[in-house]
Amino acid sequence: MAREQVMVIGLGRFGSAVARELERLGHEVLAVDRSEARVNDIAPDVTHALQLDASDEDALRAASAGEFPTAIVAISTATEPSIFATMVLKRLGVRTVIAKAASQLHGEILSRVGADRVVFPERETGLRLAHSFNVPNVIEYMDVAPNFGIEKIRPPRSFVGRTLGDLDLKERLGLTPIAIRHGKQVVVNPARDERILEGDELILIGRDEHLEDLRG
Repeated sequence: MAREQVMVIGLGRFGSAVARELERLGHEVLAVDRSEARVNDIAPDVTHALQLDASDEDALRAASAGEFPTAIVAISTATEPSIFATMVLKRLGVRTVIAKAASQLHGEILSRVGADRVVFPERETGLRLAHSFNVPNVIEYMDVAPNFGIEKIRPPRSFVGRTLGDLDLKERLGLTPIAIRHGKQVVVNPARDERILEGDELILIGRDEHLEDLRG
């Protein structure tokens, strides 16, 4: 993966986690917050850390924000600064701006002022929690479309020792296996003769309603 320069604005729990993980993945990260304490806390873990007010256009310009191909606006406790920062970053020439939204209305406004992608971490976490509660086998869930998603599950006991051909999940349940994890090994687009073992994880794509049939 190519090393990219990314600016992360807002160093709360979400922004700090994103900045540290991007740095760990090999990217060059400039972490920005108006709080000196937050900047000092993350400084050892990222390429650069800078204290500034993201609602100050001159400060963003002085920080060469427009030279970053990607910026992540992780502010959501106050909607006005996140909206302003998103708008200014696009005006300064940032190619891709990803913004965190606290509500649907906030997200719509961010999109209208130029955000290329809007994320709803709390809502997405809530969806995963609801799916793991509703179907105990679900480890992770990603919403793809209304009532349609990608699920990582612990295969029910009835699956263990059987092949995907034996289970015929696509024909019986409308669920398509897209990967199987055997310990550290991941098999993408597994063949029908791939056998499910104890402790495996199975990644499926399909309609939410069919997950009910995977209880076990």
